[in-house]
Amino acid sequence: MAEARVLGVIPARLGSERLARKPLHVIAGRPLLEWVWRRASRFRVLERVVVATDAEEIAAACRSWGAAVELTSERHQSGTERVAEVVSRREYGGYDVVVNVQGDEPFVQEEHVAGAVTQVLNGFDIGTVAAPIGTMEAWLDAGVVKVTRRADGAALYFSRSPIPHVRGGDPSSAQLESETFLRHIGVYAYRPDVLLKWTSLPESKLELVERLEQLRALEAGLTIGVGIVAEAAAGVDTIEDATRAEQRLRIEQPS
Repeated sequence: MAEARVLGVIPARLGSERLARKPLHVIAGRPLLEWVWRRASRFRVLERVVVATDAEEIAAACRSWGAAVELTSERHQSGTERVAEVVSRREYGGYDVVVNVQGDEPFVQEEHVAGAVTQVLNGFDIGTVAAPIGTMEAWLDAGVVKVTRRADGAALYFSRSPIPHVRGGDPSSAQLESETFLRHIGVYAYRPDVLLKWTSLPESKLELVERLEQLRALEAGLTIGVGIVAEAAAGVDTIEDATRAEQRLRIEQPS
């Protein structure tokens, strides 16, 4: 698909289990969400970037930065559903690919977004990316989502458990740095029709067990292409994460 038109949507809500009012939590002088929006707005792969939120407080903050923002339903259970509502609106028609950019990753890289888009342009229903997991600590951490792939890059399974299992021992350092042991990075690209199909599906059995919504798509037979990137971006879920992000941002000081 030549010169594909790509829309970036950043879903944001005030509720958060581990960091209160996370999108508006101030880090290095700016709200977390503003850092994400500023970074994504510089990505050449994205023709347009819009924030999707259910909170007027977030919408007002976005307008003060100059960000495009859409108010969405308070009933959505996930960022995916919030992105789908925006995509269903007439003014956002005409895009070939939609990217869900996580609103809590101030260090999201264009390589990640472009890699996910490439998977869709290569024929997969959904595109995402992963990086070598690197450490035993991450491999064993239930908060780190792992993914295994087919030879063509299609996702076989996503899990919070340490996969793939190594019979008779633990993975070696070389294995943990390989493309066999992968850490999923939560950026998704979709064709608009696929996104709307995904959100029309009921929650699946495996999704309910693992609490991973991408399993709904896999169980329904949708293909997810997983591109490989060098490293994962550091997200912000806790106050400790926010402190580390602030230290890094004060050093980098992106515009």
